[in-house]
Amino acid sequence: MKLRLRTVPACSLSASALLLLAACGGGTSTAQNAGATATLAVLETTDLHFNVRSYDYFKLAEDRSYGFERTATLVRQARKEFANTLLVDNGDTIQGTALADYEAVVQTIPCSQQLSVFKAMGALGYDAGTLGNHEFNYGLPFLNQVLGGGMDVAGVDPARKCAGAGYPTVLANVYSSKTNKPLVQPYAIIERTVAATGADGKPVTLPIKVGVIGFTTPGIMNWDKRYLDGKVYTEGAVEAATKYVPELRAKGADIVVALLHGGLDSGAYSATMENPGLYLSKVAGIDAMVMGHQHSVFPDASATPAYSQAGVDNKSGTVNGVPAVMASSWGKALGVVRLALAYDGKAWSVDRSQSRGELRSIQSGKDAAGKAVYVEADSTVAPLVETQHQATIAYVKTPIGSTDFRMSTLFADVGDPGAIQIVNQAQQAYVAAYIQANLPQYAKLPVLSVSAPFKSGFQGSADYTDVAAGPLAIFNAADLYLYPNTVYAVKVNGADIRNWLEAAAKRFNRIDPAKTGEQALVGSFPGYNFDMFTSADVRYEIDVTQPAGSRIRNLTYQGRPIDTAQEFVIATNNYRATSGKSFIDKLDGSGTIWASPDANRDVVIDYLRKNPRVTRAANGAARSWQFTKVATAGPVVFSSGPNALPVAQAAGLTNISLLAADDGSGKGTSKYRIDLSQ
Repeated sequence: MKLRLRTVPACSLSASALLLLAACGGGTSTAQNAGATATLAVLETTDLHFNVRSYDYFKLAEDRSYGFERTATLVRQARKEFANTLLVDNGDTIQGTALADYEAVVQTIPCSQQLSVFKAMGALGYDAGTLGNHEFNYGLPFLNQVLGGGMDVAGVDPARKCAGAGYPTVLANVYSSKTNKPLVQPYAIIERTVAATGADGKPVTLPIKVGVIGFTTPGIMNWDKRYLDGKVYTEGAVEAATKYVPELRAKGADIVVALLHGGLDSGAYSATMENPGLYLSKVAGIDAMVMGHQHSVFPDASATPAYSQAGVDNKSGTVNGVPAVMASSWGKALGVVRLALAYDGKAWSVDRSQSRGELRSIQSGKDAAGKAVYVEADSTVAPLVETQHQATIAYVKTPIGSTDFRMSTLFADVGDPGAIQIVNQAQQAYVAAYIQANLPQYAKLPVLSVSAPFKSGFQGSADYTDVAAGPLAIFNAADLYLYPNTVYAVKVNGADIRNWLEAAAKRFNRIDPAKTGEQALVGSFPGYNFDMFTSADVRYEIDVTQPAGSRIRNLTYQGRPIDTAQEFVIATNNYRATSGKSFIDKLDGSGTIWASPDANRDVVIDYLRKNPRVTRAANGAARSWQFTKVATAGPVVFSSGPNALPVAQAAGLTNISLLAADDGSGKGTSKYRIDLSQ
């Protein structure tokens, strides 16, 4: 919790010094120091998702391509480079791995103990952090505990004091309905000294006040409605910033750093906007902005950058002139915002023309064989979490069944239901049983289920569900269902189902059959939104030659064209049921007939325990959909994991062939061709 200086000793902080952190160090602030300059490097981690170790709990193996223990190495390197650094975390920190679930749900850590991720971060001494949407996944009592207590909100004891994160958490746009005050402190002012250069070229030490303010996405009110409804409310990031940034300035903040758990979206601004970075950057008084949530990178040096909206400069790393950064996810990169500071004898200001944002990847290059090379892990991190790490491994090895086929999402985009069908079967059985026992008014309605390939290659070649044939354990179920969602049941009709599937089919680019050049089948629409049925009762085609919204053909239920007025119950998850209005209007929560408290993953685990012998015939061969057949003049291509063609062949996808072992994306994935005429 220190503004890191190489030349000034750090001071300790008391537990109460959260809103206004005490100054330490020497130096004199007088007019004679006017003209002094300094550089402050704001270092950002974001969307760590509890990836403390470079370890995949789904595969029980090291994965050097991510992990905070490697980001920590970059932090230490940056501190050697810059005399003055501020280390911040941008949220989505406490959820995302089996280790996170183990400490939150399986063996909940005691109040006196820090989460493993906070222990690891403590080795680096963070100055501040904010909350992402996933911080709310385990409920407010747990969040209150792991942040140290003090939340005055319904269902939580505000007097409870616990170990906490080890750094001040700031969040300006989430309020307690009980008090109408911010759920946690909206901002903090960190008073420190900086190593500067005087106008005469000599070293000088001068005081500085850094204001840090946080914002999260208002989507939490939908995604975790079961925990938050009636207990908290949100406001837009711009509205909160407009309110609190002037307060920070009035209290003497020289510079203001915005921690936005959100990214960039060129859509019209609204108070519920998920990614308002373009608009937040325009709020007067914000000097730097760190972003996240989208698991992307900014600035982006690629030929086709992720962000190219008006006001975005990928060369200078600025958004509307404000130096900014988004440091990927899972500890894959460190964001660095270089702030050029100028002192007028009384206060510091930022010279934007000399300030910029940049990314530093944990991938340090490639070896002679072209294989990625990563920085070494910081040796201080692993010992801090070793006990919990090993306990988690032991837990996820608990046997629950077996499978006679390889269950994967490697070819889910082209029709293989191998890792999707078992999820749909578990959800359907669970919801159907509940309705028969508790909701007689819906007992005669057909119950169907949708699920999506949550791991579909976005993070690289290892980012696919991939369960080997043989024994099944809890870690395999966690691979089959990645997120800590809960089961929801929604009532829809046949017309809604068609529209739902049309929305999911946005996963694909429009293909021109006459084009002789190569065409990519899969677009930027996230794989976790590619909902699909895997039931013999439902059949449909996706015609990728048609524009989005007009692709679903020959949709049938039990062999007949679906009746647009017939009612169905669809088993899904809380995320889709409450924030899927872009799919159909009823997925704004209004169509929900049952909000289960049980996690989808636990439902899958229970189903496997009751049906321990998983087979291809019974649990991995039901292809509800296929592409409409069309001959194309040129190749239609997509990416998937390396050496995976046998998976497609085993699934009966005979129209898939390998084009290149390396697709050139830098993600370790291969290029495949699909013959849409077959």
